[in-house]
Amino acid sequence: KQWYQRRVRVPNQVHRKSVKKGFEFTLMVVGESGLGKSTLVNSLFLTDLYAKRAPNTAKDRINKTVSIETNCVEIEEKGVRLRLTVVDTPGFGDALNNDKCEEAIIKYVANQYEAYLQDESGLNRRNIVDNRVHCCLYFISPYGRGLKPIDIKFMRSLHDKVNIVPVIAKADTLTKSEIRSLKARILEEIEEASIRIYQFPECDSDEDEDFVEMNKDLKESLPFAVIGSNTFIVKEGNRVIGRQYPWGVVEVENPEHSDFGKLRNMLIRTHMQDLKEVTRDVHYENFRSQKLSYSTTPSTNTSVSETTGPKIVDETDKIIREKDEELKRMQRMVEQLTKQQNMLAAMQKQ
Repeated sequence: KQWYQRRVRVPNQVHRKSVKKGFEFTLMVVGESGLGKSTLVNSLFLTDLYAKRAPNTAKDRINKTVSIETNCVEIEEKGVRLRLTVVDTPGFGDALNNDKCEEAIIKYVANQYEAYLQDESGLNRRNIVDNRVHCCLYFISPYGRGLKPIDIKFMRSLHDKVNIVPVIAKADTLTKSEIRSLKARILEEIEEASIRIYQFPECDSDEDEDFVEMNKDLKESLPFAVIGSNTFIVKEGNRVIGRQYPWGVVEVENPEHSDFGKLRNMLIRTHMQDLKEVTRDVHYENFRSQKLSYSTTPSTNTSVSETTGPKIVDETDKIIREKDEELKRMQRMVEQLTKQQNMLAAMQKQ
C-alpha cells in the first residue's frame, strides 16, 4: 500500500513542478497586410499587442522590407502561467518585388536555433530561455482561388524548419460552400507542391473518446477558416465577440461561423505540447545535426545560402574548448588550495 501511494504521487509531483515553473510558447504569424493577423492574435489571447502600430501608406510599401517584431505577454489561467511570445512579420508580401521576402524570416528562425544551441552547450543549462518558433500561422487570402506563388514559395522554404499551420483569413467574406471549395483547393495545391504542414498526431488506443473525436475534427478542419474581432456585441441579451453587418452578426467563437474556436483550442489547450515536441525533436534536431556536421567536416566553403539556411560559423567547437579550458583552470586552483591546506596542517602538527 505504501509503494502504491508513493507511485501515484510521482505524476502529481511532475505536474506541480511544471505548473510552478510555467510554460513558454512562441507563435509566429506571417501573411500579407490587411488579412487581419493582428486582430486575430488579439482575439486569440484577449489582449492588445499592437495598440501603438500605425498603418503603412502606399508610398511606404513601394520599397518595404520584411521586419521582425516580437511581443511577449504573460497569460495565467487556473493557476497555470504561460509566457507567450508573438513574432510578427510586417512587410511580408507588401513590396513590388517579393522575391526574397522570406529570407528575413528564415534567418530569424535559424538565429533562435543557434542561440538555443549555444546556451545548451554552456555551463548554465538550467535557465535556458526557449525562444524557438514552435508554430507559424500562415495567413492565406480568401479572395483568390487558392494559393499564390508567394504562398507556395514561403511554405516550401519554411516547412522543414518550423510547424506551419495554414489559415484562411477573413472567412466571413465567403459562403460555406466557398469555404469548403477553397479548403479542398488549398490542400490539393499543398500536396502537389510537396509542402509538409503540421500533422496532427495519431491517437493511441487508450485515448479518451472525446479527445479522439476532437483530434479528428481538427484534422478535417485544415486549413482553419477564421474570423477576428475585438468588438463585443450584444446579441439576444448576451455579449459576444463578433462583427456587426446590416444582415446580422458574425460571431467569432461560433463554430457555425468560423474555425476560430478550433484554432484557439489547438494552440492553447490540446496541441501546444505536441507543437513544442515536434519543434524540439524534429526541426531543432535537424538544425543541430546540420550544424555539427558542418563544424566537424573540413571545407573551404563553410557558408550556406541565406535562402536555405543560416551562415554557418564554427562556434560550437570554440565554446566547448573555452569551457574545457575554464574547467582545467578551476581544477588547477583546487589542487593548489589543497596543497596549501596540507602544508598548513603539517606545520601545525610540528
